[in-house]
Amino acid sequence: MDENEFLARRFEAHRTHLRAVAYRMLGSLSEADDAVQEAWFKLHRSDTSEVGNLGGWLTTVVGRVCLDMLRARTARREDPLEERVRLPDPIISGVDGVDPEQEALLADSVGLALLVVLEALAPAERLAFVLHDLFAVPFDEIAPVVGRTPAAARQLASRARRRVHGAVPTPDPDVAKQREVVDAFLAAARDGDFDALVALLDPDIVVRSDGGTLRPGGLVRGAAAVAGGAIFAARFAGVSRPALVNGAAGVVATADGRPISVLAFTITNGRIASIAILNDPERLDRLDLTVLEG
Repeated sequence: MDENEFLARRFEAHRTHLRAVAYRMLGSLSEADDAVQEAWFKLHRSDTSEVGNLGGWLTTVVGRVCLDMLRARTARREDPLEERVRLPDPIISGVDGVDPEQEALLADSVGLALLVVLEALAPAERLAFVLHDLFAVPFDEIAPVVGRTPAAARQLASRARRRVHGAVPTPDPDVAKQREVVDAFLAAARDGDFDALVALLDPDIVVRSDGGTLRPGGLVRGAAAVAGGAIFAARFAGVSRPALVNGAAGVVATADGRPISVLAFTITNGRIASIAILNDPERLDRLDLTVLEG
């Protein structure tokens, strides 16, 4: 085995982990793959003979690549004018369970609700939180990536943690019970039963929708507003197919065999605390729905 082949095999042993890091950092599966590929290029060009922990070294490399990508993404935005919601890429599985290849991406209950909040963090805050809180990278290794002292990196993660814990509801763990609530929600929406819908919704529910650049989505708050919107939307919902979306009970709505929306639900204490709706035609066309067949 030559040196390049040996290096490639060592890298492949870490690819799944690195993709999980990049997905949490970027919320995009395609960009996560790009970041992992860039990490391979950097490894190939680097002298790692003195690196004792290749996995840790690669994790921080991917973190640095993702940080640069996040900063470039932020620079392209037209803030403060651009206020549309951008949802992360959903990971869709069949109702029977998560595909083994998706398990690493969804470890630590990485639901869309968490990723949505991470999207709102500053790039350095997101990196400090993801690397430390989700992957246990020490702050003295995070500090050089963000160009701060370890103490400052700790503060970045602390600020991010407060925002995450204050904004992400803790989902009920039983997926079967989640499904019962989602099915009841869909039935009430189809029947136009406003009172039944309100009873299923947390009073402070937040619905986020992302229709892409041509169909901007936004935010809807409160049980009454969400119930009214659900009854209206049910008229155009197409065929609702049950699915797991980032490991939680969700729905893929289709029309003529093509996806028209993906709904991810966060169920807390038996009520729907948040819904994320992706109805961006371009991104929906890229989804692999073969997992729902059969």
